Amino acid sequence: MTAQTLDVVTIGNALVDVLAKAEDSFLETHGIPKGSMTLIDEPRALHLYDAMGPAVEVSGGSAGNTAAGIASLGGKAAFLGKVRDDQLGAIFTHDIRATGVAFDVPHAGSGPATGRSMILVTPDAHRSMNTFLGAAVEFGPDDVIDAQVQAAAVTYMEGYLWDSPTAKAAFLKAARLAHAAGRRISLTLSDPFLVNRYKDELKDFMEKHVDIVFANEEEVCSLYDATDFDTALQCVRAHCDVAALTRSEKGAVIVAGEEVHVVDAAPVKEVVDTTGAGDLFAAGFLYGITNGQSLYDSGRIGALAAAEVISHVGARPERTLADLVAAQLGPAQAKRA
Repeated sequence: MTAQTLDVVTIGNALVDVLAKAEDSFLETHGIPKGSMTLIDEPRALHLYDAMGPAVEVSGGSAGNTAAGIASLGGKAAFLGKVRDDQLGAIFTHDIRATGVAFDVPHAGSGPATGRSMILVTPDAHRSMNTFLGAAVEFGPDDVIDAQVQAAAVTYMEGYLWDSPTAKAAFLKAARLAHAAGRRISLTLSDPFLVNRYKDELKDFMEKHVDIVFANEEEVCSLYDATDFDTALQCVRAHCDVAALTRSEKGAVIVAGEEVHVVDAAPVKEVVDTTGAGDLFAAGFLYGITNGQSLYDSGRIGALAAAEVISHVGARPERTLADLVAAQLGPAQAKRA
């Protein structure tokens, strides 16, 4: 068996986030659905960029944010995704490597430009994402670095990539590699609109290949056409070994067989921007379970990581999460068990 040298390898869209504050009227004027992720083409991305107010650009993407959070907690993480050999590709590569995450997929020399997500944050802290996937949609089986998947305790897959047929093939390859090496596979459902497009495919993939699933309340209810959370919880527990279900200010519920753990949301003085909350919860939870923590304590680490990221603009932590966890939960949760 390949030796474990990584806690988590994440697979997802390699995107540069362009974040700006906006009023609800801006969303209405430009036909942007509030609180969701909309796929757009490059001309639309350029148009929105010109119309947006002052913006901050930082490497992002859901799985990239999760990898950065794991590194901030002191874990060993790698990211698999696709960028072009252009300016934004260089920004993405520099930023994610600077967080301590390994990113070794070669840049594409042709094809679409590096993807970017235009994120509008309204005064109520909701974020509306307008995403041009660009080169990210070209990610395929040949971009999977076999050795990293085989060496990672968990391979974490971003549901947003499910729109790409080549990425689906890459997911399947990674799942087979991981399980053959005795590792685990994790999937985040990412977005309720995506779930509605592919619910049968996702349920089939979960049942056959996924050990740990992440979803928020709306996503898991959409997956099972459930009218309430408790019904969805009972359905998802039959599809995978562990389900980590987030419920915003209500905290999270971790279910594994007959085990059910309710984790309170960590307090935050002011919710500034919810971008990345689910990504950082996943980071904390995955760090915990790959470093000897219980399901409940892993959920607590996830809640703290999510609280940190919603306290400021941007989807990457602004303070070292290992220090935050040590201060709030004690050093035992902040270091490798």
